[in-house]
Amino acid sequence: MTSEYQERVLEEIRKMPEEHLPSLLQIIHLFRKSVTLKSAEESFEQGWKEVKQGETLPLSKLWEDVDAE
Repeated sequence: MTSEYQERVLEEIRKMPEEHLPSLLQIIHLFRKSVTLKSAEESFEQGWKEVKQGETLPLSKLWEDVDAE
């Protein structure tokens, strides 16, 4: 079953000139990736990679602009 929003998105895609579809696909793909949460395993792997590459900050730096009362 297709939702109203899916139908509306598909209708907009159908109206798009063919030569713009590769760019639209890239935009949709990047948007989906930006709003989808990574799995715990992927998050850990990314964090571990950053630690091994020295991409860390001191704990005091992480709290600099936090207003904790």
